[in-house]
Amino acid sequence: MRVFVTGATGFIGSAVVPELIGAGHEVVGLARSDAGAAALKEAGAEVHRGNLDDPEGLARAAADADGVIHLAFIHDFVDLNAAGATDLDAIRAIGAALAGSDRPFVVTSGTGIVASGRLATEQEGPAAGTHRTASEEETTALAERGVRSSLVRLAPTVHGRGDQAFVPRLIRIARDKGVSAYVGDGANRWPGVHRLDAARLFRLALEKAPAGARLHANDEEGVPFRDIAEVIGRHLDVPVVGVSPEQALDHFGFLGRFAALDNPTSSTLTRELLGWEPREAGLLADLDEGHYFRP
Repeated sequence: MRVFVTGATGFIGSAVVPELIGAGHEVVGLARSDAGAAALKEAGAEVHRGNLDDPEGLARAAADADGVIHLAFIHDFVDLNAAGATDLDAIRAIGAALAGSDRPFVVTSGTGIVASGRLATEQEGPAAGTHRTASEEETTALAERGVRSSLVRLAPTVHGRGDQAFVPRLIRIARDKGVSAYVGDGANRWPGVHRLDAARLFRLALEKAPAGARLHANDEEGVPFRDIAEVIGRHLDVPVVGVSPEQALDHFGFLGRFAALDNPTSSTLTRELLGWEPREAGLLADLDEGHYFRP
């Protein structure tokens, strides 16, 4: 299968590309820069130069492909609504190019899009008003327009070597503040998934997910945030402390809104549907390997 992949040079995309090539697929990756294009060629992929702000270019690349995996997202935490609007435009453009073809279109979302505080399942639609709500609704609607569309909801922590997202930021904050913190009693839960396990799920979704499927990429239902803080504190040799919800934004910055997230998530239906079984290290074990704490 000839697969167009947006976000192909990112943390997850750089694992998805070799996963696809190793399974016999041809990959065309979206690249914004010369460095990204060079990395894709070195990985054995073809290059489509462009970005998410060019829906016509995305549509052309999708029309020439047998399937699409959409990983790219502008992670602007200052204006997530604008980032969500750009994502929606990209999904609409790609979806229009694939309409009526029954070709697969795998779109990335997040487990945090489901209402928090209770176990989230694949059967649940998105909560109203999030920055990804419209994108999820557009993706599932494409199933009625002759597209084998599916959603892969990533855990808030996709971990592994090369991670530059939430966990490294928590480590930097702990170094700067001299304490590793959690919010309240730290009992809120973050699901996690290793990037290599996530990459395998994207491939399986491309190959066999039914139209309209929602899939959850998490290998643990939820790791208590306090446990994450304790591992960080142990490796940095700093105290582990609780901060109040009112102090969270001051302590964590923009991460304050996520540090208190309680997002227990089930991936049972995903595993049953696609035969996906995570086999890499869990979040705490990955942290304890020590690579997150090396320069």
